[in-house]
Amino acid sequence: MIAVIGAGPGGLTLARVLHVHGIEAVVFERDASRAARPQGGMLDIRADSGQIAIREAGLEAPFRAAARPEGQDMVLLDHTGTVLLREDTPDDAPLLMPEIDRTDLRGLLLDSLPEGAVRWGKALTAAEPLGGGGHLLRFADGTTAESDLLVGADGANSRVRPLLCGDRPAYSGLTHVEGAIRDADRTRPELAAQVGRGNYWALGPGLHLAAQRNGDGTVRVGIGARCPEGALDGVDGPEAAAALLDGWHPDIVRLIRACEPPYAIRSVKVLPIGLTWTPQPGVTLLGDAAHLMPPTGFGANLAMLDAAELALAIAARPGDLGGAVAEFEPAMRDRATARAKLSTSLMEMMTADDAAQNMLRFFSGRG
Repeated sequence: MIAVIGAGPGGLTLARVLHVHGIEAVVFERDASRAARPQGGMLDIRADSGQIAIREAGLEAPFRAAARPEGQDMVLLDHTGTVLLREDTPDDAPLLMPEIDRTDLRGLLLDSLPEGAVRWGKALTAAEPLGGGGHLLRFADGTTAESDLLVGADGANSRVRPLLCGDRPAYSGLTHVEGAIRDADRTRPELAAQVGRGNYWALGPGLHLAAQRNGDGTVRVGIGARCPEGALDGVDGPEAAAALLDGWHPDIVRLIRACEPPYAIRSVKVLPIGLTWTPQPGVTLLGDAAHLMPPTGFGANLAMLDAAELALAIAARPGDLGGAVAEFEPAMRDRATARAKLSTSLMEMMTADDAAQNMLRFFSGRG
């Protein structure tokens, strides 16, 4: 059995592409059900990665029906409120990075799998080698399962990664304060209009504010701050959040002030760039479990492309799971290393004293 730990975009894409090729896999997910918790905001699914995986999964038509091309719109400002760049998406624009709600993407993948392919309420607690590449999987509910190939698609705090290496995510120096304006077109139409149809970026020295329109009408707003870990743990309401933007243009500040508490405080963690391990029989990693990097739009796309490529390698080598993994891991690592370097560079640019001009050069194609 191919056992996949984690029903995120990577794990579900792996199961789906394997299913397309007639290969059974079981996804074990710690959530009690598909509706157990919110899945977060929007994802931009990129033509050079996530959309390749969507095509290999045979889901291009439903993806296009659910995606929002207008989500590619962007406005870039500095902290004084000066608009530096505005990009509006024409109706006939190519779908280079259309947005889709995380919940919609997960639902699309889940609905494409056969009944029983995802087993809910299965939090992995231990995996014991059985010899020959097999593993005995133990779950928090007392049940067990055996795998021929164990794939860790279980994110930053992977329970599978320790089978391969001892590296753990470390604080990147960036913390996010996140909130949401629900049903923004009705409750705060002026703010919905300010953000527009896609992404809104305002950058100042050491700080940036990002706001994004979601498909359900929510506007998600976040502040990214370069600071010691834990320094923003006391930001628990609109006034404390707004105080982080002292001296910024009032129109920008009102976005974070309008969010409904509680605010989420997220320390951005990363794995070492180019993380490697000594290959072990019957186990591998993909997505954030293998290459956690700053959140600059690559994570879910890389996880899905990892998954598609692993599935294709398995389909091309019937009966040789070890050979498929040996083919998959170096290519996955090289691609992730390049993206992690770019993500780290972008994070540094966005938190520099001249962040606004840095990002203007980048988005203008001169960076």
